[in-house]
Amino acid sequence: MNINDNFKEISVYELENTHKLIGKDWMLITAADGDGANAMTASWGALGELWGAHVAICFVRPQRYTYELMEKQDRVSLAFLDEDHRDSLNVCGTLSGRNGDKLSKAGLTVSDADGVPVINEARITVICKKLYADDLKEECFVDQSLLKNYQNKDYHRVYVLKIEKVLVRK
Repeated sequence: MNINDNFKEISVYELENTHKLIGKDWMLITAADGDGANAMTASWGALGELWGAHVAICFVRPQRYTYELMEKQDRVSLAFLDEDHRDSLNVCGTLSGRNGDKLSKAGLTVSDADGVPVINEARITVICKKLYADDLKEECFVDQSLLKNYQNKDYHRVYVLKIEKVLVRK
């Protein structure tokens, strides 16, 4: 499938409420996996401005397969789907791609856009390039009550990604 047949490029300023996109709708972080792709569901992140660039910020725990892929890849995509794909988001949030093709189990398909795997069923796709990565650190939490999110001390790695392109379904 040619991604250009189904999507058009828009400005980041045309994106809808980003708090809703990430926090309520959720997103799929999609990275290349050999000849295929893997995606994980995420509801923590942000879209904004940093270092004079439009950026996406996402968080991935070290035990996630997507973490391994993000460490190997310079570019990834973020996909936002319609509510009728909530089951697909749940599958991608609970199954690991290490042991099989969870995207097909989720009923999702992948295409290539500028060398980056993208989810065909997305209504919005954000193609990104990695700029920065670092781990959250226990000693840096000013509000210690947040540590309840890390009972196993499996602190997220934060990725700052430059937004290269925003695509919306035609």
